[in-house]
Amino acid sequence: METSNPRIMRGMAILSQANHVRRIDANTYRVRSQSGNGSYIVRKVDLEWMCECPDHQFRMVECKHIHAVKLSLSLENSKEIYEAYKQMDESSKCRYCGSYEIIRFGSRFNKTGRRQIFKCKGCGRRFTIEDGFSRMKADPKTITSALDLYFKGVSLRKVIDHLSQFYGVKVYHTTVLRWIQKYTELINIYVEDLKPELSEVWHADEMMIKTGGKWSWLWHVMDAETRFLLANLISKTREIKDARRLFQEAKKVAQKKPDAVITDGLRAYEDAFKKEFFTLRKPRTEHIRLARLGDKVNQNVIERLHGTVRERDKVMRGLKGEETGKIIVDGLKNYYNFLRPHMGLDGETPSKMAGIDLELGRNRWQSIIKKSITRKRTT
Repeated sequence: METSNPRIMRGMAILSQANHVRRIDANTYRVRSQSGNGSYIVRKVDLEWMCECPDHQFRMVECKHIHAVKLSLSLENSKEIYEAYKQMDESSKCRYCGSYEIIRFGSRFNKTGRRQIFKCKGCGRRFTIEDGFSRMKADPKTITSALDLYFKGVSLRKVIDHLSQFYGVKVYHTTVLRWIQKYTELINIYVEDLKPELSEVWHADEMMIKTGGKWSWLWHVMDAETRFLLANLISKTREIKDARRLFQEAKKVAQKKPDAVITDGLRAYEDAFKKEFFTLRKPRTEHIRLARLGDKVNQNVIERLHGTVRERDKVMRGLKGEETGKIIVDGLKNYYNFLRPHMGLDGETPSKMAGIDLELGRNRWQSIIKKSITRKRTT
């Protein structure tokens, strides 16, 4: 498609990014900015399109955000084009030259089953699509079952017993730990680029866990409305520097400051808050300290998370070390945000409540791993 209108081209660029155009109702849409650092409301009033962005407000033109919505509607109204657009992702192009002119060219079999072979019409090379499970001795269903059981709170010994009973697969518990490490690191790369739409209130709290046989502190920051877990970290101390690291990570993920941060009465929070959030400019972020159990505002949403972590920690009898602990808590964060439906959110995940709908389907683990490997291949 060729056009001399730069706003149309920028609208196409916005539309090409996942979850950048969201329908609120029949005539209202939320469109992320091209940089991904904000969003604007686009509305259709009678026959005219309106947008909150300065380009539309001051120049009275159809801005790139309006064009992104109109292009999205055009794709939806053309079923054939829309279906082709949805299916055309990075996994359907040549891994060597980037051409989409590829054809099926037979198949081969390995330990994980049948693998489709493709041939590129452009460069003539043959290849298979990387799905995140290449060169793995176990099949995807076995691996994702192990991951799901583990992050649901089942011990490693019981996981390998389950795999032996129901899949006829015998592996060591160290193998399952390697799967956890491999796929946690892979998913981390993918989800760090997903920008959640959060409310204006955050909760921060800490809990004690054992790492390497010694007590450590596990810190969390959670969005109040979506329950999206913004940040977590493990530290040996409970000092200002630790609380500052926590707040810095939360701000990096959210790409904004909230209206209020709710914490307990720990002095480290107060000092860290002043360093990371305090400003003389308005609007200012308010620090709400809960000094007593009877306070009207409470930390129930984050305490529920701590209960889930304690269940996992009890089964594990503590983490083996700080490095292993970091992998486990990162995996728990990904599972909590993107894979685990929450009763308090009417069966939805925090990521979906935060505007990130990954459409993972039935096997959520396998789907997110496939999306993650696609992202890794293109970076």
